[in-house]
Amino acid sequence: MSEPDPVGFRTLGELEAAASRTLPAALWDYVQGGAGEERTVRANRAAFQARVLRPRVLADVRSIDLRTTVLGQRVRLPIFVAPTAYQGSIHPEGEAGTARGAADWGALAVFSTLSSQSLEAIAEAAPGGPRWFQLYLQPDRSVTRRLVERAETAGYRAIVLTVDVPLLANRDRQARGGFALDAPVPVGNGPDVLSPSRAPVDDGDAYRIRDDAGATWETLTELRNYTSLPLVVKGILTAEDARRAVDHGARGIVVSNHGGRQVDGAPASLDALSEVVAEVGTEAEVYLDGGARRGTDVVLALALGARAVGLGRPVLWALAVGGSAGVSRLFELLGRELATVMALAGRRSLLELGPELVGRSPYSSLV
Repeated sequence: MSEPDPVGFRTLGELEAAASRTLPAALWDYVQGGAGEERTVRANRAAFQARVLRPRVLADVRSIDLRTTVLGQRVRLPIFVAPTAYQGSIHPEGEAGTARGAADWGALAVFSTLSSQSLEAIAEAAPGGPRWFQLYLQPDRSVTRRLVERAETAGYRAIVLTVDVPLLANRDRQARGGFALDAPVPVGNGPDVLSPSRAPVDDGDAYRIRDDAGATWETLTELRNYTSLPLVVKGILTAEDARRAVDHGARGIVVSNHGGRQVDGAPASLDALSEVVAEVGTEAEVYLDGGARRGTDVVLALALGARAVGLGRPVLWALAVGGSAGVSRLFELLGRELATVMALAGRRSLLELGPELVGRSPYSSLV
């Protein structure tokens, strides 16, 4: 009988179950849960399962190159850490552990406004790692501006504005489990940093939402006046919004439905990818998050036009099981699997991936 793996999982297929055994039930429900009936959570996975790869053979695949750039910065893998909040509740190392694990493999990591540790402490934990800062607009715009300025000073290379959370959706599984975002979970970026509003307030003739819900496209122009860093807009699912984002100065678009945690019934990120790429793919870099788990998923998204693919829950699973070593193992396994899938598909570099590689599964109606 083989010895247990020192980081708690040997294969990507073991990771989710290992994390479920590690985290308390309420915290597991928070990590896994989505909005409402979780239709969009399921759709994110079903969208990958409904597609197949159309491999080519005898292609001389002795060398596989996975390197790419994100907004001009070279990374070793076309896979990045999607921003997730409160990682200190997942493992004592928190975001610093994620930063170190991703940096081991030259992978981009995006860190949340609602990190358990300060953005400066995260940067210090892995000073050589590529990193971007995810921004939630604050009711007090001076707080927003200070966050952006701190991120630039600390060496973050882009601001990722999340635009699909004017308020938090109803998350039934999370509510049943009892994990509340307004519980006393420490926010490392300071006591004046607030999470998005939890619910509308009945104000007689109308429901009222906090002032940060009043953001418009002009808010992007305002942000560009705060910093010289490129602006990436996260939470786009339509060509129309992608066009407006680019017209207002966005250099990158993250096609994302927030992991199914916001609009229950929104399209799967992968299903929305092609229309966004068709609209703005020659003017801005397009990334994807939502539902990717394996190397095959990453290849499918890249072939459909994503420049890089973000992972949210799998990073939290790896952090829960093994801290920074777990995150490092996740990227090790993903890189190896991605190279394997590329070779089996007859593609030697990311430049050789295109939509001709992707087909529809004849069993997709059963997914």
